[in-house]
Amino acid sequence: MTVVRVTHIGGPTTLIEAAGWRLLTDPTFDPPGRRYPFRWGTSSRKTAGPALRAAELPPLDAVLLTHDQHADNLGTAGRALLATVGTVLTTPSGARRLGGTSRGLAPWTTRRLTSPDRVTVEVTATPARHGPPLSRALVGDVTGFALRWEGQRHGTLWISGDTVLYGGVRELARRQDVGTALLHLGGVRFPQTGPVRYTLTAARAVELCRELRPRTVMPVHYEGWSHFREGRSAVTGAWRRHPPTYGHRSSGCRPARPRR
Repeated sequence: MTVVRVTHIGGPTTLIEAAGWRLLTDPTFDPPGRRYPFRWGTSSRKTAGPALRAAELPPLDAVLLTHDQHADNLGTAGRALLATVGTVLTTPSGARRLGGTSRGLAPWTTRRLTSPDRVTVEVTATPARHGPPLSRALVGDVTGFALRWEGQRHGTLWISGDTVLYGGVRELARRQDVGTALLHLGGVRFPQTGPVRYTLTAARAVELCRELRPRTVMPVHYEGWSHFREGRSAVTGAWRRHPPTYGHRSSGCRPARPRR
């Protein structure tokens, strides 16, 4: 059995330590206070900094970057960090923009992380849609990641990426046995686009968990920016009001408190 340690550094940024590997997701290490422009006149202000500075990280084997076009998933300090990491996995369009050691994965394609003294980790890109239908022109491409390796006890470790609930995400339940889910939440909205959501709400996350039946859920990417509309209280409240039910292998779907 492989012990997995997930440290939530802030926003979407987590350090995943498993099977001798150190993987970092969506590096966002900029300090709070600055407002960052997005696309089509939208913007957001960073309201909280990371629990660790990039310089305090241990040596990394790879970065899993769900997308590169928004500062709340890849900040200025995060971009500098990418140049020091041997492998960066992201979307195909992101890999073209970033260059260097970046490699693009189309949905349902797999890349293997190999080392002579460690088990192989299979990284499979999973579908994600960062908003409603036809929103790609506004937000661009996004991906999730499913991680598998020999010795996993409860199933795949899945990182959702910034996505809403739609058919592509639901397909994961048919293709993967998810044991741990890192869900990007927050129910993102912008004044310019009214009630349209660009990430999962807590209620949609509960609905998704009913289909995936994971053993553990870790909510991330729900605080620290002005465009988030649902924080920790909304997430924990949704689980209390609508506790998911599961099949034989699950002991329950619960939001794990981030390690700081």
